Amino acid sequence: MIKAKVSVTLLTLILLTGCLYPENRKVENKVPYREQLQGVQTAIEDFQKATNGLLPIETKEADTPIYQKYVIDFKRLSPRYLHDIPSTSFEGGGEYIYVLTDVEKNPTVKLLDVKMTQTISELRLRMKMYQDEHTYPPYGKVVSKDLYTLNEKKLGLKQPPTVTSPVTGNSLPLLISSNGEIYVDYRSDFAHILQKMKQKPKTGEDIRDLYWQETPFVPAFSVPYTINKKGEPAFLEKKSS
Repeated sequence: MIKAKVSVTLLTLILLTGCLYPENRKVENKVPYREQLQGVQTAIEDFQKATNGLLPIETKEADTPIYQKYVIDFKRLSPRYLHDIPSTSFEGGGEYIYVLTDVEKNPTVKLLDVKMTQTISELRLRMKMYQDEHTYPPYGKVVSKDLYTLNEKKLGLKQPPTVTSPVTGNSLPLLISSNGEIYVDYRSDFAHILQKMKQKPKTGEDIRDLYWQETPFVPAFSVPYTINKKGEPAFLEKKSS
């Protein structure tokens, strides 16, 4: 009976996801996002000038993780400051949520991958169903302080859960904290980013901002990262955000 309920719920989620994220998206949704990023950036700056520094962002809870907190509200930009909503944006039928970083000093437009958000949402549903029956989350192996892999067998998966990196296209593992939050393991992405940097950060520094400074994307669902004594990306064992 429980398995039947799980199957029905997951099927419902998949059908809803399909409606929100259609396969037959328009061809123009494949337009290079860098040009559209610049267009939105200009619109943001024009909006700020006209509103004494206000930002056109959606209202979020105070404890929303920083890289998911400042979602751009295109209704406040279009059509006065932005002629067309970007076709690469979720609102335009595309693959990305447009967000702002560095909002206090230099608001900068970046992207959050919708597919990553949807994969994690589905995994959270599986976890809730598992916990409803077993109380504790499906912990796997310890990877860092208060951070574990997920036991795919307990979740009814054939392979460990992953998401696709928007930067490299590689698979990034999904991890779970001791309080049941799901995070993305970005260490391989940071290794890729650090290889291209001439000036390396110091051990103990939180390097997460390098992700959006060096790429068009934000490291959503991330724990703090630093580099170890070997210069390799490592978990920074501080409070997650």
